[in-house]
Amino acid sequence: MTGAIPLRKRLLVRLLITSVLIAMCSVAATAWLAVQTTTRAIQEEQGQVLAEDMDILRQLSGYAATHRDWSGVEKTVRAMSDRSGRRIALTTQDRTPIADSETRNTALPPRAAAVVDPLHTDTFTEPGAQRTGIDPRAVGPYLLPPAERKRVRQLAEKRRHCFSENYVDTSITQLPSGRSVLTDEGGTVDGGAVPTPCADGLLNTPTATEEKALAELTTYAKGCLDGVDLTLPAPFTVTAGLKVKPLPTKYLGATDEQIADQNKKAEQCVDRARRRQLDPYVAPAAELFLGRGDSAAPHFDMSAANKAKVTGVAGLVLALTVAVTALVATRLVRPLRALTHAAQQPPEQHVRVPVTTQDETGILAVAFNDLTERRERMEAQRKAMVADIAHELRTPLTNIRGWLEVTRDGVVAPDHELLASLHDEAIVLQRVIDDLQDLADADAGTLRLHREPVRADELLEQTVAAHRVGAETAGVRLSTAVNGSKSSNGSAGSDDANRSDGSTGSGGTLWLDADPVRMRQVLGNLVSNAIRHTPADGTVTLSVRRDDDAVLFEVADTGSGIAPEDLPRVFERFWRAEKSRSRRTGGSGLGLSIVRQLITAHGGTVAVTSEPGTGSVFTLRLPGIR
Repeated sequence: MTGAIPLRKRLLVRLLITSVLIAMCSVAATAWLAVQTTTRAIQEEQGQVLAEDMDILRQLSGYAATHRDWSGVEKTVRAMSDRSGRRIALTTQDRTPIADSETRNTALPPRAAAVVDPLHTDTFTEPGAQRTGIDPRAVGPYLLPPAERKRVRQLAEKRRHCFSENYVDTSITQLPSGRSVLTDEGGTVDGGAVPTPCADGLLNTPTATEEKALAELTTYAKGCLDGVDLTLPAPFTVTAGLKVKPLPTKYLGATDEQIADQNKKAEQCVDRARRRQLDPYVAPAAELFLGRGDSAAPHFDMSAANKAKVTGVAGLVLALTVAVTALVATRLVRPLRALTHAAQQPPEQHVRVPVTTQDETGILAVAFNDLTERRERMEAQRKAMVADIAHELRTPLTNIRGWLEVTRDGVVAPDHELLASLHDEAIVLQRVIDDLQDLADADAGTLRLHREPVRADELLEQTVAAHRVGAETAGVRLSTAVNGSKSSNGSAGSDDANRSDGSTGSGGTLWLDADPVRMRQVLGNLVSNAIRHTPADGTVTLSVRRDDDAVLFEVADTGSGIAPEDLPRVFERFWRAEKSRSRRTGGSGLGLSIVRQLITAHGGTVAVTSEPGTGSVFTLRLPGIR
């Protein structure tokens, strides 16, 4: 039955598909969320680490730019390490330790993260470093004393006021050297073009300190500047902003390309000279090593947005899972609830359930309906059997009671004929009770068989002998046939009649392993049933023959036959083909049921074929022995 269900409709397949879909959705959502969150977290972490590295490098470069050596940097290194949770170590170019946030003798990372050199820096975190490669905080001899710093501040305030009167917005910015300059919103020094009323030249005039430093710078750069190009005299000057004042665009007939190249070479000369000038004022170059501290394990701090995304996706997947599970569970549970409701109804109602699916649940509903139908049929049979048993027992008991009462009252004398009649009624009761006991034993599996090798022809002979008188009384002729040889008197004796070793004697004698008493009971029930339904001058034939390894008994009659619609019920208990027959003319209705039970106990089968008006044939198939 299960094999007839299409694969896509099987309950197990549907549950597996549902589980796989839910799992795929969950895995896909989890994978997508993990990729998105992890990618963003890694990017944020990388950006944070890069920002931390740049900040550490900027601070150490500033320290080197404002100190002549690294002697006091240990405290700064430990403070930065405590804030960032990173290991920070400084060494000389030959890996001699300068400062380390970790304990001594702790191995350094394999490669330095950067070189801290304020004169050759690659950090652009401070204004001016991008153009020259020199940390703008490295000012050296250009650091203004307080008096000069104040005077320059006043000049800057005056110029800013002048700019404001000419509708130019500027602000004052103090450089690391202490010099104040004007910048506009874009950061341009002096606000770009200077209005004519404000171009007094005072703010950009070098102070005494700057004049001295510039003179020293000019001295350092003189050799380089003088050797740039002998064909072009070099009246280069350096401004207070440490910039080379370029040649004019027309100078002694030089071309534009020559002037641009000369200006570029001059700037390079000034940069080299400036590094030479600042070198005594800054700390020597050092290698910077960065790493994770012992207490700082790598981790990702999930942002509020990522937390909300994780919560949202998890809630969506959970809602989808609950919805799909609820839908599938409802479809699966609905027919089961119908089955449960039907099973809880009173037994006498015999409730059926609708079959709405073709899967395992539908098969269960069909089986439940079949079971209900069989139970209803068995209940009807049980009621009919109880009524039949009561009827079968009531009639003889009523006769016995009536005759005993009239005898007790002296109405009838207890003569021999009366006693014989009462004895007959008692025998009828005993027969019904014995039949019921046999059926009960067969149903309970306690029916005992005393098996022994039995000759099939002797069983026929004994059965015919036992029913010859009854057949003659009914005007019915009995005949037997063994392996096709017919006899009218049931005689089937032979020279091998006394053999009991299970072998086949001369003449093809058939043997079977059976209980002879129960087999005579089986054949007797069939013969008596055949005589009862065969009219006068009819014939009842008992035959036996071999069919492969089996022995086939047949009891055929020329009686009234059985209607086709009644054939499936002939072996039911208390069933009679003619309802009008009484227990005396139609039997108790238990004989054929006993036949089926006894043959089944012997490991055989019983079947019947019949044609109304022609007769019936009952066939017994039993295992034979050779």
